[in-house]
Formats: sequence, structure tokens, C-alpha cells
Amino acid sequence: MKIVVCVKQVPDTTEVRLDPVTNTLIRDGVPSIINPDDKAGIEAALRLKEEVGGTVTIVSMGPPQADVALREALAMGADDAILISDRAFGGADTWATSSTIAAALKKLDYDVIITGRQAIDGDTAQVGPQIAEHLGIPQISYVEDIKVEGETLLVKRKFEDRSHLLRTKMPVLLTCLSELNDPRYMSIGGIFRSYKKEVPVWGLEDMKDTVDMANIGLKGSPTKVRKSFTKQAKGAGEKINVPEDEAVAVIVSKLAEKHLI
Repeated sequence: MKIVVCVKQVPDTTEVRLDPVTNTLIRDGVPSIINPDDKAGIEAALRLKEEVGGTVTIVSMGPPQADVALREALAMGADDAILISDRAFGGADTWATSSTIAAALKKLDYDVIITGRQAIDGDTAQVGPQIAEHLGIPQISYVEDIKVEGETLLVKRKFEDRSHLLRTKMPVLLTCLSELNDPRYMSIGGIFRSYKKEVPVWGLEDMKDTVDMANIGLKGSPTKVRKSFTKQAKGAGEKINVPEDEAVAVIVSKLAEKHLI
């Protein structure tokens, strides 16, 4: 089985700071990590490889420093890694990002593509499903369990207050929840091997046959960020103790007071 895992290096959002001018995250001085959902995707791929054999290739789109995240994935047990990096890809929104990653994936052989559900720096949950649409393959999102059954996968998908059990043929794209598993640690031997491994960097020139120039980078991004702000702490609120027969009237009056009804 040939498995490709798409990962993103993200700032540790426990230390979020925003640039008031550009409305983007300030990444300088903030430690970077592999996106948690993506790391669960790496572990899922490694378990599939251990179960049925095959290879695991890690793909990431980002600046040169994303090489660190790729080597961490290699140290966990992945076979190969590719970094998609070019100034032409900078400023991409989810549409341009997914278009660029899909262009790279068209150059690879795969049975299963795994992504995280969403990245903690953007929280859109759009890139994985968009990649599947660009490639014209089926997708299953919010995956919390994967089993191989012959030539198909049996996938458990989280859905509000219940789960869906879906069977799919391959190739397929899965977006994983961080609750899917507990990712393994890097091994000492894996760390040494990861830094001996060549990680190729694919730029625009490497993907000129598969990329759509109208859908990359800032110019190919249909969405623009108007304003960003950190989450504000909620106040303690107001507690009102009244008999049950008066509660409805109180609630309605409060909603009317706030112009919600």
C-alpha cells in the first residue's frame, strides 16, 4: 500500500500573537510543531504500513524551515518526505494551498492520502477535502478509526452525536482527528537516519506540468483576511434564580433586551 500523508508545520498556538497591520500570526519567536491532527495521520499511516506493508511518504507545503517537521516524521518511521516550497506559493489561502499540494500529489503514486482534519493556526478544515476534489477521488472526513479489509478500507467517521461506518475503495483521501490515536515518539536511530535522508524540495519549476498558475499563491487566493483577533475571555455572566413558571418570561426579556429577538 502506498500512503501519502500531508502535514503542516504550525506555530504552537498556546502562544498566539497577531500582527495588527497584516492580520496574520506573528511566527517569530514562537515554537513550531507538527499540526496535531496531521501527527495522528502520520501514526495512522505507519500502523497501516505495519499491518499490510507498503510505504509512507510525507508531503508538506511551507517555508524552508518546514524541513524540521518532515525530518520528525521520518524519525517516527516514514520512508520518504517532500517539501513543497517556492516564493510563488506564498500567501496562499486554502484554495491555493490545496491546488498546489494536489499538483504535487499528481506526480506521486498513492492508494491512500491522509491529512489532518484541520490546522490549529487556521481551523478551516478545508484543505484536505479540497485536495480530494482537485484529484477527483473520494474523501472521508473526521476519521476516528481505519481498518483494511481486502481491497477496501472500513472507516469510522465521527458525526455529531453518532458515528458513520463507511466502506471505500482506493484511492481515497482521509482526514483524521487527533483523537484517532496516540502518535509514537521519534526513536534515537530514527533521528539519526532522518538527518541522513535527502528531503527534496519541489518548487514551481518542478510542478509546471501539473500546477494551474491561476490557482497558486496570493494571486490565486479568492479569500482575503479582513480582520483577525485572539479569542476573548467570556465574563462570569449573570445568574438569576426564579421559579420555573417565571423562567421563560425572564429568558425572553433578556433576549429582547440584547435585540436577539
